[in-house]
Amino acid sequence: MSRLSSKTSAASGSPDRIRAWGHLFPWLSAFWKFSRPHTIIGTSLSVTGVFLIALAETRSLASPSFSCLIPTLFACLCGNVYIVGLNQIEDVAIDRINKPHLPLASGEFSKHQAWTIVAITGALALLIAFWQGKFLLATVGISLMIGTAYSLPPIRLKRFPLWASLCIFTVRGAIVNLGLFLHFHNGLPILPQVWALTAFILVFTFAIAIFKDMPDTEGDRQYNITTLTLTLGQQAVFNLSRWVLTSCYLGMGLASIWLSPAVNLPFLVTTHLLLLGVLGLRSLRVNLQSQTAIADFYQFIWKLFFLEYLLFPIACLLGGRV
Repeated sequence: MSRLSSKTSAASGSPDRIRAWGHLFPWLSAFWKFSRPHTIIGTSLSVTGVFLIALAETRSLASPSFSCLIPTLFACLCGNVYIVGLNQIEDVAIDRINKPHLPLASGEFSKHQAWTIVAITGALALLIAFWQGKFLLATVGISLMIGTAYSLPPIRLKRFPLWASLCIFTVRGAIVNLGLFLHFHNGLPILPQVWALTAFILVFTFAIAIFKDMPDTEGDRQYNITTLTLTLGQQAVFNLSRWVLTSCYLGMGLASIWLSPAVNLPFLVTTHLLLLGVLGLRSLRVNLQSQTAIADFYQFIWKLFFLEYLLFPIACLLGGRV
Protein backbone atom coordinates (compact mmCIF):
# COMPACT_ATOMS: atom_id res chain seq x y z
CA MET A 1 0.00 0.00 0.00
CA SER A 2 2.84 2.38 0.87
CA ARG A 3 4.50 1.62 -2.47
CA LEU A 4 1.27 2.45 -4.29
CA SER A 5 0.89 5.80 -2.54
CA SER A 6 4.55 6.56 -3.24
CA LYS A 7 4.06 5.89 -6.96
CA THR A 8 0.89 8.00 -6.97
CA SER A 9 2.74 10.87 -5.32
CA ALA A 10 5.59 10.63 -7.82
CA ALA A 11 3.19 10.55 -10.76
CA SER A 12 1.30 13.60 -9.59
CA GLY A 13 4.51 15.51 -8.80
CA SER A 14 6.00 16.30 -5.43
CA PRO A 15 4.92 19.47 -3.60
CA ASP A 16 8.43 20.90 -4.01
CA ARG A 17 8.32 20.35 -7.76
CA ILE A 18 4.86 21.90 -8.03
CA ARG A 19 6.02 24.94 -6.05
CA ALA A 20 9.08 25.24 -8.30
CA TRP A 21 6.94 25.30 -11.42
CA GLY A 22 4.58 27.74 -9.72
CA HIS A 23 7.48 30.16 -9.17
CA LEU A 24 8.98 29.63 -12.63
CA PHE A 25 6.04 30.82 -14.72
CA PRO A 26 5.64 34.21 -12.99
CA TRP A 27 9.41 34.71 -13.25
CA LEU A 28 9.36 33.95 -16.99
CA SER A 29 6.46 36.36 -17.43
CA ALA A 30 8.36 39.08 -15.58
CA PHE A 31 11.51 38.35 -17.58
CA TRP A 32 9.56 38.68 -20.83
CA LYS A 33 8.34 42.12 -19.75
CA PHE A 34 11.83 43.04 -18.56
CA SER A 35 13.24 42.20 -22.02
CA ARG A 36 10.77 44.66 -23.66
CA PRO A 37 9.11 42.32 -26.20
CA HIS A 38 8.84 44.88 -29.02
CA THR A 39 12.62 45.33 -28.98
CA ILE A 40 13.17 41.56 -28.88
CA ILE A 41 10.95 41.14 -31.94
CA GLY A 42 12.74 44.02 -33.69
CA THR A 43 16.17 42.54 -32.99
CA SER A 44 15.10 39.05 -34.11
CA LEU A 45 13.70 40.36 -37.38
CA SER A 46 16.69 42.61 -38.09
CA VAL A 47 19.17 39.74 -37.64
CA THR A 48 17.07 37.38 -39.77
CA GLY A 49 16.35 40.05 -42.37
CA VAL A 50 20.00 40.96 -42.92
CA PHE A 51 20.84 37.27 -43.08
CA LEU A 52 18.25 36.75 -45.84
CA ILE A 53 19.57 39.74 -47.80
CA ALA A 54 23.02 38.18 -47.68
CA LEU A 55 21.54 34.83 -48.67
CA ALA A 56 19.81 36.40 -51.70
CA GLU A 57 23.19 37.19 -53.26
CA THR A 58 24.50 33.64 -53.60
CA ARG A 59 25.70 34.11 -57.18
CA SER A 60 28.13 36.93 -56.47
CA LEU A 61 29.06 36.28 -52.87
CA ALA A 62 29.60 33.20 -50.74
CA SER A 63 26.30 32.10 -49.23
CA PRO A 64 26.17 32.60 -45.46
CA SER A 65 25.80 29.41 -43.47
CA PHE A 66 22.61 28.78 -41.54
CA SER A 67 24.79 27.44 -38.73
CA CYS A 68 25.89 30.99 -37.85
CA LEU A 69 22.36 32.42 -37.72
CA ILE A 70 21.30 30.95 -34.36
CA PRO A 71 24.39 31.98 -32.33
CA THR A 72 24.34 35.42 -33.97
CA LEU A 73 20.67 35.83 -33.06
CA PHE A 74 21.28 34.65 -29.49
CA ALA A 75 24.21 37.06 -29.02
CA CYS A 76 22.14 39.98 -30.30
CA LEU A 77 19.16 39.07 -28.11
CA CYS A 78 21.39 38.87 -25.04
CA GLY A 79 22.78 42.29 -25.94
CA ASN A 80 19.21 43.57 -26.34
CA VAL A 81 18.24 42.40 -22.84
CA TYR A 82 21.40 43.99 -21.40
CA ILE A 83 20.61 47.38 -22.94
CA VAL A 84 16.90 47.56 -22.06
CA GLY A 85 17.53 46.03 -18.63
CA LEU A 86 20.18 48.60 -17.76
CA ASN A 87 17.80 51.35 -18.77
CA GLN A 88 15.10 50.00 -16.44
CA ILE A 89 17.52 49.71 -13.51
CA GLU A 90 18.34 53.40 -13.79
CA ASP A 91 14.72 54.47 -14.41
CA VAL A 92 12.81 52.68 -11.63
CA ALA A 93 11.37 55.86 -10.12
CA ILE A 94 10.39 57.25 -13.54
CA ASP A 95 8.88 53.94 -14.64
CA ARG A 96 6.67 53.83 -11.54
CA ILE A 97 4.89 56.80 -13.12
CA ASN A 98 5.28 56.11 -16.85
CA LYS A 99 5.42 52.30 -17.03
CA PRO A 100 4.23 50.81 -13.71
CA HIS A 101 3.73 47.39 -15.34
CA LEU A 102 7.48 46.84 -15.81
CA PRO A 103 8.88 44.25 -13.34
CA LEU A 104 11.25 46.58 -11.49
CA ALA A 105 8.64 49.31 -11.14
CA SER A 106 5.98 46.82 -10.01
CA GLY A 107 8.27 44.96 -7.60
CA GLU A 108 8.28 41.65 -9.51
CA PHE A 109 12.07 41.94 -9.80
CA SER A 110 14.46 43.36 -7.25
CA LYS A 111 17.39 45.50 -8.34
CA HIS A 112 19.71 42.65 -7.41
CA GLN A 113 17.82 40.28 -9.73
CA ALA A 114 17.86 42.85 -12.52
CA TRP A 115 21.61 43.46 -12.15
CA THR A 116 22.21 39.70 -12.24
CA ILE A 117 20.23 39.35 -15.48
CA VAL A 118 22.00 42.33 -17.05
CA ALA A 119 25.45 41.05 -16.07
CA ILE A 120 24.78 37.52 -17.38
CA THR A 121 23.22 38.63 -20.69
CA GLY A 122 25.94 41.22 -21.31
CA ALA A 123 28.69 38.66 -20.70
CA LEU A 124 26.96 36.04 -22.88
CA ALA A 125 26.52 38.54 -25.71
CA LEU A 126 30.24 39.36 -25.75
CA LEU A 127 31.41 35.75 -25.33
CA ILE A 128 29.24 34.42 -28.15
CA ALA A 129 30.17 37.34 -30.41
CA PHE A 130 33.87 36.70 -29.72
CA TRP A 131 33.35 33.04 -30.67
CA GLN A 132 31.55 33.99 -33.90
CA GLY A 133 34.11 36.45 -35.22
CA LYS A 134 35.47 39.99 -35.28
CA PHE A 135 32.58 41.62 -37.14
CA LEU A 136 29.93 40.33 -34.75
CA LEU A 137 32.14 41.17 -31.76
CA ALA A 138 32.49 44.74 -33.04
CA THR A 139 28.74 44.98 -33.69
CA VAL A 140 27.75 43.69 -30.25
CA GLY A 141 30.57 45.46 -28.39
CA ILE A 142 29.85 48.91 -29.86
CA SER A 143 26.11 48.43 -29.29
CA LEU A 144 26.65 47.57 -25.62
CA MET A 145 28.98 50.54 -25.11
CA ILE A 146 26.44 52.94 -26.60
CA GLY A 147 23.61 51.31 -24.60
CA THR A 148 25.64 51.72 -21.41
CA ALA A 149 26.42 55.38 -22.14
CA TYR A 150 22.73 55.94 -22.92
CA SER A 151 21.48 54.82 -19.49
CA LEU A 152 24.27 54.72 -16.93
CA PRO A 153 25.50 57.73 -14.92
CA PRO A 154 27.53 59.82 -15.05
CA ILE A 155 27.20 60.01 -18.84
CA ARG A 156 23.49 59.04 -19.14
CA LEU A 157 22.99 60.40 -22.65
CA LYS A 158 19.23 59.84 -22.48
CA ARG A 159 19.04 63.15 -20.56
CA PHE A 160 19.74 65.01 -23.80
CA PRO A 161 17.25 64.71 -26.71
CA LEU A 162 19.84 64.94 -29.49
CA TRP A 163 22.25 62.43 -27.95
CA ALA A 164 19.42 60.09 -26.96
CA SER A 165 18.10 60.01 -30.52
CA LEU A 166 21.60 59.61 -31.90
CA CYS A 167 22.24 56.57 -29.68
CA ILE A 168 19.05 54.82 -30.75
CA PHE A 169 19.24 55.31 -34.51
CA THR A 170 22.99 54.74 -34.63
CA VAL A 171 22.64 51.28 -33.08
CA ARG A 172 19.38 50.23 -34.74
CA GLY A 173 20.12 51.89 -38.06
CA ALA A 174 23.81 51.72 -38.87
CA ILE A 175 25.67 49.40 -36.51
CA VAL A 176 23.22 46.50 -36.60
CA ASN A 177 22.62 46.45 -40.36
CA LEU A 178 26.16 47.10 -41.55
CA GLY A 179 27.84 45.06 -38.83
CA LEU A 180 25.63 42.02 -39.29
CA PHE A 181 26.03 42.07 -43.06
CA LEU A 182 29.82 42.19 -42.70
CA HIS A 183 29.55 39.30 -40.25
CA PHE A 184 27.39 37.14 -42.51
CA HIS A 185 29.64 37.81 -45.51
CA ASN A 186 32.97 37.88 -43.74
CA GLY A 187 33.74 41.42 -44.84
CA LEU A 188 33.36 43.82 -47.75
CA PRO A 189 31.82 44.75 -50.12
CA ILE A 190 28.59 46.08 -48.62
CA LEU A 191 25.93 45.81 -51.31
CA PRO A 192 23.71 48.72 -52.45
CA GLN A 193 20.66 46.88 -51.05
CA VAL A 194 22.19 46.94 -47.59
CA TRP A 195 23.02 50.64 -47.84
CA ALA A 196 19.43 51.36 -48.90
CA LEU A 197 17.98 49.37 -46.00
CA THR A 198 20.42 51.04 -43.61
CA ALA A 199 19.38 54.52 -44.79
CA PHE A 200 15.70 53.62 -44.43
CA ILE A 201 16.16 52.20 -40.92
CA LEU A 202 18.36 55.13 -39.84
CA VAL A 203 15.67 57.65 -40.71
CA PHE A 204 12.85 55.41 -39.47
CA THR A 205 14.58 54.85 -36.14
CA PHE A 206 14.97 58.60 -35.74
CA ALA A 207 11.16 58.80 -35.85
CA ILE A 208 10.96 56.07 -33.19
CA ALA A 209 13.55 57.88 -31.06
CA ILE A 210 11.70 61.20 -31.03
CA PHE A 211 8.27 59.58 -30.62
CA LYS A 212 9.19 57.17 -27.81
CA ASP A 213 8.96 59.82 -25.08
CA MET A 214 5.51 61.08 -26.05
CA PRO A 215 3.61 58.62 -23.81
CA ASP A 216 6.00 59.33 -20.88
CA THR A 217 5.70 63.08 -20.40
CA GLU A 218 4.52 63.03 -16.78
CA GLY A 219 7.42 61.01 -15.37
CA ASP A 220 9.99 62.79 -17.55
CA ARG A 221 8.73 66.19 -16.36
CA GLN A 222 8.88 65.21 -12.70
CA TYR A 223 12.42 63.85 -12.95
CA ASN A 224 13.80 66.60 -15.21
CA ILE A 225 14.44 64.36 -18.23
CA THR A 226 14.57 66.77 -21.16
CA THR A 227 12.82 65.38 -24.23
CA LEU A 228 11.71 66.85 -27.54
CA THR A 229 8.11 66.32 -26.46
CA LEU A 230 8.57 68.54 -23.40
CA THR A 231 10.59 71.07 -25.40
CA LEU A 232 8.51 71.34 -28.58
CA GLY A 233 5.14 69.96 -27.51
CA GLN A 234 3.28 66.78 -28.44
CA GLN A 235 1.70 68.10 -31.63
CA ALA A 236 5.01 69.30 -33.09
CA VAL A 237 6.79 66.02 -32.31
CA PHE A 238 3.86 63.99 -33.65
CA ASN A 239 3.88 65.92 -36.93
CA LEU A 240 7.67 65.68 -37.22
CA SER A 241 7.68 61.91 -36.70
CA ARG A 242 4.86 61.50 -39.23
CA TRP A 243 6.78 63.46 -41.89
CA VAL A 244 9.96 61.55 -41.17
CA LEU A 245 8.15 58.23 -41.67
CA THR A 246 6.55 59.51 -44.87
CA SER A 247 9.98 60.43 -46.23
CA CYS A 248 11.18 56.90 -45.46
CA TYR A 249 8.53 55.24 -47.59
CA LEU A 250 8.77 57.71 -50.46
CA GLY A 251 12.56 57.47 -50.36
CA MET A 252 12.53 53.68 -50.49
CA GLY A 253 10.12 53.81 -53.44
CA LEU A 254 12.57 56.00 -55.35
CA ALA A 255 15.60 53.97 -54.26
CA SER A 256 14.00 50.77 -55.55
CA ILE A 257 14.41 52.11 -59.12
CA TRP A 258 18.15 52.45 -58.52
CA LEU A 259 18.32 49.02 -56.84
CA SER A 260 16.54 47.14 -59.64
CA PRO A 261 17.06 44.35 -60.68
CA ALA A 262 18.68 43.31 -57.37
CA VAL A 263 15.24 43.85 -55.78
CA ASN A 264 11.78 43.17 -57.13
CA LEU A 265 10.68 46.67 -58.16
CA PRO A 266 6.85 46.17 -58.37
CA PHE A 267 6.75 44.36 -55.01
CA LEU A 268 8.86 46.95 -53.18
CA VAL A 269 7.05 50.00 -54.59
CA THR A 270 3.55 48.57 -54.10
CA THR A 271 4.07 47.43 -50.52
CA HIS A 272 5.70 50.70 -49.44
CA LEU A 273 3.00 52.87 -50.99
CA LEU A 274 0.34 50.73 -49.29
CA LEU A 275 2.06 51.08 -45.92
CA LEU A 276 2.36 54.82 -46.45
CA GLY A 277 -1.39 54.97 -47.02
CA VAL A 278 -2.08 52.92 -43.88
CA LEU A 279 0.25 55.17 -41.89
CA GLY A 280 -1.56 58.28 -43.09
CA LEU A 281 -5.01 56.94 -42.24
CA ARG A 282 -3.89 55.59 -38.86
CA SER A 283 -2.24 58.88 -37.88
CA LEU A 284 -5.46 60.83 -38.51
CA ARG A 285 -7.22 58.88 -35.75
CA VAL A 286 -4.69 59.53 -32.97
CA ASN A 287 -6.03 61.54 -30.03
CA LEU A 288 -3.06 63.41 -28.60
CA GLN A 289 -4.98 64.06 -25.40
CA SER A 290 -4.99 60.34 -24.65
CA GLN A 291 -1.78 58.71 -23.44
CA THR A 292 -3.24 55.32 -24.36
CA ALA A 293 -3.86 56.43 -27.95
CA ILE A 294 -0.31 57.81 -28.19
CA ALA A 295 1.16 54.59 -26.79
CA ASP A 296 -0.92 52.53 -29.26
CA PHE A 297 0.37 54.58 -32.19
CA TYR A 298 3.93 54.15 -30.92
CA GLN A 299 3.43 50.37 -30.97
CA PHE A 300 1.98 50.71 -34.48
CA ILE A 301 5.20 52.45 -35.58
CA TRP A 302 7.17 49.50 -34.21
CA LYS A 303 4.99 47.14 -36.24
CA LEU A 304 5.88 49.09 -39.38
CA PHE A 305 9.53 48.74 -38.36
CA PHE A 306 9.07 44.98 -38.04
CA LEU A 307 7.43 44.79 -41.46
CA GLU A 308 10.39 46.42 -43.19
CA TYR A 309 12.66 43.57 -42.12
CA LEU A 310 10.18 41.17 -43.71
CA LEU A 311 9.33 43.06 -46.90
CA PHE A 312 12.78 44.23 -47.94
CA PRO A 313 14.46 40.79 -47.69
CA ILE A 314 11.52 39.31 -49.63
CA ALA A 315 12.06 41.93 -52.34
CA CYS A 316 15.74 40.92 -52.47
CA LEU A 317 14.88 37.22 -52.66
CA LEU A 318 12.39 37.92 -55.47
CA GLY A 319 14.81 40.17 -57.34
CA GLY A 320 17.52 39.27 -59.82
CA ARG A 321 21.13 38.60 -58.85
CA VAL A 322 23.81 41.26 -59.27
